[in-house]
Amino acid sequence: MATRLSVITTRTGDGGQTGLGDGTRIAKHSLRIHALGDVDELNSVIGLWRCESLPADIDEVLSSVQHDLFDMGAELCIPGHIAMKESHVLALEEALKHYNADLGKLEEFILPGGTKAASMAHMARTVSRRAERAVVALMQEETIEPPIQQYLNRLSDLCFVLARALNRSAGQGDVLWKRK
Repeated sequence: MATRLSVITTRTGDGGQTGLGDGTRIAKHSLRIHALGDVDELNSVIGLWRCESLPADIDEVLSSVQHDLFDMGAELCIPGHIAMKESHVLALEEALKHYNADLGKLEEFILPGGTKAASMAHMARTVSRRAERAVVALMQEETIEPPIQQYLNRLSDLCFVLARALNRSAGQGDVLWKRK
């Protein structure tokens, strides 16, 4: 593998602009950079989540998700580059089906909590939703292929389901919202 970066501090961003993968310079406050940052944050949150003791199959799913999110970042960083495909979205839908199959019917809203691993899943869910909102805003201004937004949408759903599955595997029930 070739060296990607040899100098980390370049000072080229000190003026409030940053470079995209195709060499163009854009403002750091642009919608594209917001979306990129939210996807990067989501990947970091999932990395932190994976530091928890997780069932091997869930850790494997999250490893795949991290690689997908890195590819998504590349697609957002290089206008016109396509990395995310419908097959990525379908893989998440299959994981959703698999992990949701053994969970009970929801009778009430669920609060984030239970085990630390489940709480981390909820944190990833909320960051995924923010990343999706940033991508949707970007889609109003620029051409972004639909699988990016669809993937983030399914990923937030998967994180919710995995939170429930992790609580269940730890013998912890869902943390239910209580009506007053």
